[in-house]
Amino acid sequence: MSRTVTMERSSVNAIGRFKLRWGFWGQTLFITLLALAFFGPVVNLLLWTVAESWFFPHAVPNEWGLKYWGQVFNPYSDVSGSLFTSVMIALASVMVCLLVSIPAGYAMSRRSMPWRLAFMLLFLLPQAFPNLTVYMNMARIFYSWNLNGTILGVILVHSVHGLMYSVWISVAAFSAIDPMLSRASRNLGAGPIYTFIHVVLPQATPGLIAASIFVFLESLDEFTGTFFVGAPEVSTLPLLLYSASMEGNYQISSITALILLVPSIGFMLLINRFMRPEVLSKLGQ
Repeated sequence: MSRTVTMERSSVNAIGRFKLRWGFWGQTLFITLLALAFFGPVVNLLLWTVAESWFFPHAVPNEWGLKYWGQVFNPYSDVSGSLFTSVMIALASVMVCLLVSIPAGYAMSRRSMPWRLAFMLLFLLPQAFPNLTVYMNMARIFYSWNLNGTILGVILVHSVHGLMYSVWISVAAFSAIDPMLSRASRNLGAGPIYTFIHVVLPQATPGLIAASIFVFLESLDEFTGTFFVGAPEVSTLPLLLYSASMEGNYQISSITALILLVPSIGFMLLINRFMRPEVLSKLGQ
């Protein structure tokens, strides 16, 4: 009897060790595949930025160097001008979106506002349809207004696309503010404008900064709207990246993609700091 019990315990222990071993190797395999999926393209991108020559079937570049970096950061290169244009358009888009989203977000943060949900859904309409269809129709309308091929037209297109982020995040930022602060300011004799500027707006600033970062990154990476409305007169980094990749110049396109990737990572770290839990909990409410 005792021998049977001992054998059963040994079998159970062996099965437990087997499951533990396969569980460990299964988790290791899953994490490895996940890391390859995330970091594999980035590693390939980094290799192309320092590859002067790379041909099949070689697994690594044949020649290494920084020749193409010098071409990219040449003051007379297309990259410098496209980078300046992209940043200028992105900053202008942020300003336009803030001019709309701050008063709209403050108004729609009050649940007593009539048709509040309908107005919030209105800013989602550009996202409800395929971007290609939206931008083609906008290009047709802008052509009749003589805005095609102009920086102003590109700014307006980017702003329409970025309003969804700025308005919804602004509504969440203003909704997270304790309404008793405004009431206390009004009870002490402050007017509505003074209360908004000195009490409400500073409390909503972290959320507004996060909204601005989202709009900036969205505008900086926008390709389709710029292509239909601005090209070929307006050249931004995404358009230059597309042209370089279509021409087979993978070094220039990889360096350009890396330039676009760096601010995205840095600003996302800032968003993680400014987006407070109470603001996130108000999104969509």
